[in-house]
Amino acid sequence: MDQLPTSLLADSHDDKGSSNTVEDQLNVASSPVLSDAEQRRLYRKIDMRLLPILTVMLLCSFLDRGNIGNAKLQGLTTQLHLTGSKYNNVLALYFLPYILLECPASLVMKRLRPSRWLPGITIAWGIVMTLMGLVTNYAQLVGVRVALGAVEAGLFPGACWYLSMWYPRHALQFRIALFWGGATIAGAFSGALAFAISFMAGEGGKEGWSWTFIIEGLATIIVGLVALSVMVDFPDTASFLTAGERQYVLEATKTDSSASGEDGAFHWRYILAAFIDWKTWTHAVIFVSHVGPLYGITFFLPTIINSFGFSAARSQLLTVPPYVFAATLGVTFAWLSDAHKLRWPVVLAGHALCALGYGIQVSNAPFAAKYFGTFACVAGSYGVFPGAISWIANNTAGHYKRGTAIAINVAVGTSAGAIASILFREEDTPRYVLGNAIELMFVGLGTLSLAVTVFAYSRINAWRDRELARLNAWRDRELARLKEQGEVHDAAPWRRQGDWAPDFRYTL
Repeated sequence: MDQLPTSLLADSHDDKGSSNTVEDQLNVASSPVLSDAEQRRLYRKIDMRLLPILTVMLLCSFLDRGNIGNAKLQGLTTQLHLTGSKYNNVLALYFLPYILLECPASLVMKRLRPSRWLPGITIAWGIVMTLMGLVTNYAQLVGVRVALGAVEAGLFPGACWYLSMWYPRHALQFRIALFWGGATIAGAFSGALAFAISFMAGEGGKEGWSWTFIIEGLATIIVGLVALSVMVDFPDTASFLTAGERQYVLEATKTDSSASGEDGAFHWRYILAAFIDWKTWTHAVIFVSHVGPLYGITFFLPTIINSFGFSAARSQLLTVPPYVFAATLGVTFAWLSDAHKLRWPVVLAGHALCALGYGIQVSNAPFAAKYFGTFACVAGSYGVFPGAISWIANNTAGHYKRGTAIAINVAVGTSAGAIASILFREEDTPRYVLGNAIELMFVGLGTLSLAVTVFAYSRINAWRDRELARLNAWRDRELARLKEQGEVHDAAPWRRQGDWAPDFRYTL
């Protein structure tokens, strides 16, 4: 399962650009030392610069991909004659380009700079969203939804990767939770906004669903333009930080091993390393177990509530409370997870909530119980989602390997979203037995993968604890011998092994 590096004392100059030389270690020793209060002030400054705009961008993304569920209640399926499985097909085809382009889009971001790439794709999907309000038939709707999936693919995995370059491992989930709160709030805001826009039905000869797409698309374009002027790239070029603050942030991400394992330049072996790493795929299954239930509830919550006998307008409003609850729970869970440096209990809590919620939905329970179940469904998927994505980021070292692993997880997870989009069929109302049963299957697979992953991490960490003392003693003897011979070597050469290094500890 784990193995020793084959060359623990490789020459420190073998990898061009390596930051692990003796000279660099002396620079680390002279890096700024900040008190706890100064650290909090520094990261609050970073939070205020990064998180608001990223959160609004993600809110727009989830509004624009999920508002089709609200549009369905405003006459979309009737006016465009979406009979049979056509509506489900529209939902599913969005995911095809989204899945295929997530990994390439994430890698492109670092080369094209986050401050240009992320706002650029935001403006692009805002334009596509606006055009969706002008479609007049099924074929046009399919084409625009496919285009929307293509241009949105780079935002979420790219933004998570971007945040991992700014924050230490055990400060990351709370920030992703704040960022992800935009998506959760989008679920609440979407229903309230759709209710308000529904009163524009008939204006300009367009239905309420058409105005929903147009207004939200134009708002997204504005957000993208604002992002162009306020986003920054990486800590080493952040002009809003002092030179000492930039150095501190860079060292903070290095000393917890989250930035080791690569020499700075792009190599295809870093991408391959993510694909062949066992933990990329066990985490992908865990990710599937949250994303499948998440998209199932996103696209069909208005319809599910409407099936209880409420009017379309009231159904829109009743979607708001579950998302507000999920956002609150998500931030609370993330704070606890970072404080205790544990991820798996939060992920398991999400599985338990999803199992409860979808179990209620598939039953013959009365309306009140089923509405309560929607709270558990939304909270178990949306509220715990940051724990799943930050966990793989914590345990994958090297910028390119980590970015690829995150993108693989999101792509595989999104495939579950594609499946979920066709599960809730009109003929299955009101229990939706097929859809709810498959969502429960996702949860079961995720729980099994969670158990395997935690067991493996625990065994590897224990092995490394036993072996590191022996390796350190051996290293010290070798360094003393080389020093006597006048040779200078890296004092911690196995750092280049990344998350396979004996001093790297997996977060549980």
